Amino acid sequence: MELARGAISGEKLDWEQMEEDRREVLKQWPTGQEVNLEEAIKFQQHLPEERRMAAVLGKARADKRTLIQPRAGVALVDEHIALLKYLQDEGEADLLPTTIDSYTRQNRYQEAEQGIMESKNQGRSLLNGFPAVNHGVEVSRRVVNALDRPVQIRHGTPDARLLAEICLAAGFTDFEGGGISYNIPYAKKVSLEDTLNYWQYVDRLTGYYAEQGVIINREPFGPLTGTLVPPSISHAVGIIEALLAAEQGVQAITIGYGQCGNLFQDLAALQTLAELGEEYLEAAGHKEVLLTTVFHQWMGGFPQDESKAFGVISWGGVTPSLAATTKIIVKTPHEAMGIPTREANAQGLRTTKQVVNMLRDQVIEQSRKLDLEKELIREEVRSILNRVLDLGEGDLARGVVASFQAGVLDIPFAPSRFNKGLTLPARDNEGAVRYLDAGNLPFPSGIIEHHQEMLKERGRKEGRDPSFQMVIDDIYAIGKGMLVGRPR
Repeated sequence: MELARGAISGEKLDWEQMEEDRREVLKQWPTGQEVNLEEAIKFQQHLPEERRMAAVLGKARADKRTLIQPRAGVALVDEHIALLKYLQDEGEADLLPTTIDSYTRQNRYQEAEQGIMESKNQGRSLLNGFPAVNHGVEVSRRVVNALDRPVQIRHGTPDARLLAEICLAAGFTDFEGGGISYNIPYAKKVSLEDTLNYWQYVDRLTGYYAEQGVIINREPFGPLTGTLVPPSISHAVGIIEALLAAEQGVQAITIGYGQCGNLFQDLAALQTLAELGEEYLEAAGHKEVLLTTVFHQWMGGFPQDESKAFGVISWGGVTPSLAATTKIIVKTPHEAMGIPTREANAQGLRTTKQVVNMLRDQVIEQSRKLDLEKELIREEVRSILNRVLDLGEGDLARGVVASFQAGVLDIPFAPSRFNKGLTLPARDNEGAVRYLDAGNLPFPSGIIEHHQEMLKERGRKEGRDPSFQMVIDDIYAIGKGMLVGRPR
């Protein structure tokens, strides 16, 4: 189904029109004909509460308990089930993923089919994930039925309409992504008008399930490019995608944040994430939405040495535990070497679980330093979001398109040609991520001056002026054993 360029609105989609669109989407691959919405809803309704993501996340939030979840996915269903059972039982995962392969993410189903066949022939997965569209509803449902935990679909797909139809019908109770977070950091030539439309479809479908009493959790991808993304940018995108989803009837949303590494900045970011999300959802009339949070452990380069990698993973368990974040997406000690073994994946989970359990009953005192960091994030996020709403003249989706065109929304290091790419982050002397160049972000002059002064302070300590070299040094620093990229 092709959409007219520029035909975008944040209004709730009409279900009769949606049904016409669904007929076209389900024709994209033969397994689409397996989707029977009425039967799918009945299947979802009979899933026990302990296997429903929204219910489990809601209880964790109420109990102020932090859950852990890995990334994982292989090509063949029996091997995928065995992998997830291992992570459930040996890794002690509270929640489970099904990571989708790269061909499916690009809607290249014929190549995914070839990958399945070659995987069968060679007896090992030749795809970097689970091709759910090719497997279809009944085969994918075997994954859900085999496990004792809720299972989320994780991917990176600009156009996830058919994937959502099949996965929700199969019984998965959480679906990741959004029209910004699964476009700008992932694709080069896909327009925002198209992806916002595609993801309105996903959210309207999720909203329809909710109307029938089936609450599917939706999770925008918080880390974006995962490379020194300042909290205010990821917060703004996550809140926008939450608002767009809620407008289509989604009732449970998890907004996320990717670890930057400085304790105070990460705590401030996590403590303001749900606060600001609830503020904007309530203002838009969506007070009933269950809002939870997710922390992504360090998304950048990892040390090759496994012992050092465990240090990074452990540090990634501290801040979300102290902030009572609802869940953590866990990394593995093989991050620097490629796709991890199931044993390494389980090791990362158990390492994080140990840290979470040790910190469960501890709290961190609020301080002037932490309060100032939180106020800085609040002011930056509100400056961005209020300008987006202004540019949309009351329509958030149109405001998103206009804001990327103007650089009001701008994601560092994103490949998309629809992203200005003017913002440039670097770490200050304590490792917090600041704006070396704020581009066209709509910040008051005092905020920009604050960031510049923090970077100048680092420059004085290091005997150099803040520059792009600092950025390069910071990108590689953790992989080399440090947080801040100091000159040698």
